[in-house]
Amino acid sequence: MRRFPLIHSLIVGVLLLVGLAAPASAAEVLQVRSSSLLQVGDHNRTYTIELACSSVQTSQEPEALSWLRQQLPRRRRVNLRPVGSRDGQLIARVTPIGDSQDLSTGLIAAGLATNSCGATASRSNG
Repeated sequence: MRRFPLIHSLIVGVLLLVGLAAPASAAEVLQVRSSSLLQVGDHNRTYTIELACSSVQTSQEPEALSWLRQQLPRRRRVNLRPVGSRDGQLIARVTPIGDSQDLSTGLIAAGLATNSCGATASRSNG
């Protein structure tokens, strides 16, 4: 009976040490390339990410680009939620760490983009 608490304590201690030694890391924004493309880095790799579910009209490109650059200064950490890929390029929902809204939703709310996933989103909600 005395062995169980000792073993239990050792297991909990090892799990805590492993958890502290390997903190979670998010991708960092390296560059906002356009109103729909970001260059992000994760350790020694870089990726081009296309924002999912937003479509920016050519006439709104400068304003959308400016808005994204305000939201994403260099080295801003972001969470990526992949939704697919096209020609080897990741398409993802991108949410800055600490924000509750992803960038595509933000662009749409600001009136700078339209929802290009509208039909799919309305079916899944209803």
